[in-house]
Amino acid sequence: MMARGCDILSGVTATPTQRHGITVPFAGPLHSQRERFEELVDLGYTDVWSAEADGFDGLTTLALASAWAPSLRLGTAILPVYTRGPALLAQSAASLASAAPGRFVLGIGSSSNVIVGRWNAASFDRPYHRVRDTIRFLRAALSGEKVTEDYDTFSVRGFRLGVRVDEPVPIFVAALRERMLRLAAREGDGAIINWLSAQDAARVCGLVRSESPSAEVVARIFVLPTPDREAALATGRFILAAYLNVPVYRAFHTWLGRTDALGEHWAQWEAGDRRGSLEKIPEHVIDELLVHGSPEECRRHIQRFVDNGVTCPAPMVLPVDGVDAFEVVRALAPAAG
Repeated sequence: MMARGCDILSGVTATPTQRHGITVPFAGPLHSQRERFEELVDLGYTDVWSAEADGFDGLTTLALASAWAPSLRLGTAILPVYTRGPALLAQSAASLASAAPGRFVLGIGSSSNVIVGRWNAASFDRPYHRVRDTIRFLRAALSGEKVTEDYDTFSVRGFRLGVRVDEPVPIFVAALRERMLRLAAREGDGAIINWLSAQDAARVCGLVRSESPSAEVVARIFVLPTPDREAALATGRFILAAYLNVPVYRAFHTWLGRTDALGEHWAQWEAGDRRGSLEKIPEHVIDELLVHGSPEECRRHIQRFVDNGVTCPAPMVLPVDGVDAFEVVRALAPAAG
């Protein structure tokens, strides 16, 4: 079978196209956001990427976007593989692919023990294998095959998708460490990364491209749009602590080499001094992992991710008192450069 991204006549591996994404939805009720989605096209954005944690689900926003802005590519970043059964996940992907032919990217991943176990009452077991098995099932199901298969982490008996998918649905994989990054490129069509520095992105993108030079890398980049450095540091510590103490992200940053920088924070957090532990997150870690400053400074920081191999940055503008988040979306847009 020919590798994805390989030109049939020349055998030359394609170079991923540079794209410009933004994380959606925006603040406020979904029904009020049509004009903003329409404006994204004029601003030069090519992609919108949804998330799924404790707010809006990852699909409804994209269904609306498919009608509101018919030129945008739509992606989930991500749908957890544990919170929908395999067949329902295939149905969800087929439905969006039918709503937006050739424009939907299915981003899946293991998510975290917090979202999967504490919030969705599912077992967060063997995440690498579950993601791998889900990719393999989805490839078969979305092709129209009748699937009867015993995978390592689940079994499917006699499922055939009742929706015809005329164009292949790209499958991107949320990945942190090496095994999942390689899986994203080897069996998926690209990787989705987050909560890392621009320098970390160079290492991560290198691993992905070593498996598949044509693989895309989407980066969800968290933007705190304030030039007030002290405010950014204070808010940033709260935001980072919420992630850095989730086991999968702690393991990720240990792998990235931040044990010395974050060791005191982790020890104090585990000892129960949550508030005191915040001051143990070094300023340079906040500066690396959280984009903050003026719009111009934020643009330059995001560009460093692109320079280091990210093919589609997808900034998520975090709320700041007194700042219109969509004005920041405008300021970060390709058309503003």
